[in-house]
Parts: sequence; C-alpha cells; structure tokens
Amino acid sequence: MNATRSHAFSTRQFAEQALSRSAGAPLIAGNAVELLIDAQAHFDAWLNAIAGAKRHVFLENYIIRNDRIGQAFRDALVERARAGVFVAVIADWAGCLGQSRSSFWNPLREAGGEVRIYNPPRLGSSFGWISRDHRKVLVVDGETGFLSGVCISEKWLGNPAKDVPPWRDTGVMLHGPAVAEIEQAFADSWQDAGAPLPEHARLASGDAVGQAGDVNLRVIATQPSTAGMYRLDQMVAAMATKTLWLTDAYFVGVAPYVQALSAAARDGVDVRLLVPGTSDIPMVAGMSRSGYRPLLKAGIRVFEWNGSMLHAKTAVADRRWARVGSSNLNIASWLSNREIDVAIEDAPFAQKLADQYEADLENATEILLRGRRTRSGNERMRSRSPRPPRPRHGGGSSSRAAAGALRIANTVGAAMSHHRVLGDTETGSVLAGAVAAIVLTVVAVLWPAVIAWPLALVGAWFAVNLSVNWWTLRRQRTQKPNEDPAASEGI
Repeated sequence: MNATRSHAFSTRQFAEQALSRSAGAPLIAGNAVELLIDAQAHFDAWLNAIAGAKRHVFLENYIIRNDRIGQAFRDALVERARAGVFVAVIADWAGCLGQSRSSFWNPLREAGGEVRIYNPPRLGSSFGWISRDHRKVLVVDGETGFLSGVCISEKWLGNPAKDVPPWRDTGVMLHGPAVAEIEQAFADSWQDAGAPLPEHARLASGDAVGQAGDVNLRVIATQPSTAGMYRLDQMVAAMATKTLWLTDAYFVGVAPYVQALSAAARDGVDVRLLVPGTSDIPMVAGMSRSGYRPLLKAGIRVFEWNGSMLHAKTAVADRRWARVGSSNLNIASWLSNREIDVAIEDAPFAQKLADQYEADLENATEILLRGRRTRSGNERMRSRSPRPPRPRHGGGSSSRAAAGALRIANTVGAAMSHHRVLGDTETGSVLAGAVAAIVLTVVAVLWPAVIAWPLALVGAWFAVNLSVNWWTLRRQRTQKPNEDPAASEGI
C-alpha cells in the first residue's frame, strides 16, 4: 500500500514538473477564479474594477476601438487618472489599425495617464512588425486581474438591431497571488515598448498578495519565439487520459500538434474541437477547414459554432485541468505573438468549463466524414446524413438542378440533425490557389507595373532597413571605448 502511494505521489510530482518546465511557469496556490462568459459580462466586470481603482490600473489589449465601448473605457480611465490613480495602457499597433488613432488617447494623456502602442513599423526592423501583442489583460491595484479573449470593441456585443447575436468568448477574473504574475507580465510588455514602469506603480509581489482561495494555477505569459504555450498544449495532449475538449477561434493545426491530438484520440481519449462556423477572417476559416479530414480520420470530433462568431480560446482535459486566455492553436500565437493564458489545475473550475463546453455544443453542428464511422473515446457513431449518390457525368440544367437540390438537402439536414457531412475541402483550396495564380499571371502580362511597383516598395523597405541596421552596428562599434592597455596588463 505504501509503495502504491509513493508511486502515485512520484507520478504527480513528475507530471507537475513536466508541466512547469514545458510552460515555463510555476504552479501558484491560493487563488480564486471566476469564469466570465461573453463580452457583456467582461465589460461590466472590467469597468466596475476600474471604477474602484485606488492605486493603479494596467490595461493591455490587442484591439481598443473608437466606438461606444472603447469610449466608455477611455472615459473610465480618464476619471481614475484625474483622481490620482496611475493608469498605463498598451494597445497593439496592428490590432488598432483602422480601429482607433493616437488622438483617441489624447484625453487620457492630458489627464496624466500613459499610453503606449506596441510594435509599430520602424526603420531597422524589417520583420519586427510581424510580432504582435495579442494579450487581453486588466489588472487593478495588484488585487484583481483579468485574462480573456475579449477585445474592447462593440463588435463583441453583436448587433441586436440586425439580429446579430453577441460573439461567443471566454475569460476569467482572478484574485490571489497569481495577480502579481499578471502584473509582472504587463510590466514586461510595458518595458518592451519603452522605459520601465515608474517606481510609484508599486508592482505587487506574490508573497505580498494574500491567499484568496484554494485554486492552483499557472500564468503563462509567452513572448515571441518562446513557444511556452505550444509546449504546454503538446504536453496536455499527451497526458490527457479521458477527455480533451478544445475551443479555438483560428485553428490552423501544425503537423506535430495534429499528430499529438490524433495519438490521443486513437488511444481512447475523447478529443473534440469546436471552431467558428462563420469567421471574421474567412481565409483562416478556409485553412482551418482544409485540415478537418486528418482530424476526423483519427477519430477527433469537430464541431462548428452556429452563432455570429466564436472567439473563445479554451481547453479542458479530464475535467481536472483547464486553460483560458488569448492563445489560439496556430503558429502566430505559439511562436510570434505576446500571449497570456492561465492553466488551472482545479476540478470544480474544470467542471464548470466542461459544462459550458457541452452547452456550446447545443449551438454547434458536428462535421462528419462522408460514409465513414468516427470514434469518440470508446464510443462509435455513424453519420445520420445518408451518403449522397455519386453524380453522373452529365451536363445541362438538369444536372445543375440536381446538384443544387443536393446542396439544399444537405443544408436542411444539417440544420435538423446538427450534423454536416464534410465536403471536398482540399479541391476548394487548390482551385482558389489556381485561380489566384492565373489572375496574377494575367495581371503581370497585361499590367506589369501593378506587380513591379509593390515589389519595388518591398525592396526599398528592406534596403532602407538593412542600411539602418548596418549604420547602427557600425556606430556602436566605433563608439565602443578602446581597451586601456594598462588595464590589460593588470596595472
């Protein structure tokens, strides 16, 4: 018996060590976590926390839009800044491009607040602009922290006048020692965009923040090229034993991760992936759909959300482990962006997220392979939609009418059964590529200047940036003080 207990303890220690090393984040005890669903709950909680700020407010968000919601947040920050609260805001240059301008922040700057725009294009950095600050963070007084996928934009609320439902998104509100980790992550982003935070910002420390609950979690704040979240996602896929349910807004599976999910599914794990049915970035949605087939063949269940937009980024494994945050399951989030997520090792919270996942599936359509059996854990199921008859090679309006009727039948069947048979996604992508290549060729032949001018601009951009890099390195070398000969002789 003692040997069994010792083995179980050593196994838990091994798993904890593996997760800590893969994520690059320690396990933090003593936290309280509240699940936030959709934008209205987020906006209400965020504005309420800002209104109660006494010392400082740190806000970091990919998109802060100049609309009703963005103006409400700016005005709330202006009010706190005028009351003597230190307010610091980081907004991403690419995320806010066309959403808000620098002048949008003038009232806050005039009130004493500070605003930084993350990583605008600059000379001397040819590819630097590719890295984005994709985090969605709010911290107040070192006591309350928020992580989410929600941006500060009215778009997340939908459009009731046009019967457009709100976007589906997920986040958390945190109290306890983990808030200090979120503040440190904000401070790192702040320093990456300029000078460090002033001393009077009084960053909290984990030891100074008291226990607020009994939840253990990890704050995973990734930076470009660190891949901490990717390693953790791979590790969780390998460690899940019963269930692994994923929600992602912009899933573009890379081969190693798809293989990890497929291996879990073949090993009897119930792996599910919930993605948008209608995306705000259609190109990414097309790339996502082109990768369905290997997932489905491995027994992974794929669902498409039927609402306006699914923007949540969550994972729940074995109803004991959960992840919520800003990271998508794609290369940009894993390797290029600044992201922040919380990995929660708490059964009650994981159960809440699992319950929400099952509720979300009520508003989703399952994608099935045509004429194949798929596996979910130990459960086998067969598509309810009958395999459509193979079309004959015929022409004329009758064949086109039959094809149209078949498409209508499939659409109606999907609406009634919440299942849809996967079409031929590969040929669509190949056809789109072929059409794009044909158009590019025709334009190059008929209007060569249309191709030449953009290429010339790209060449000029790299020429200027490389010249600036050369000049900077040369100046640093010439300005470096000469080594003192006496010092080298030890005199």
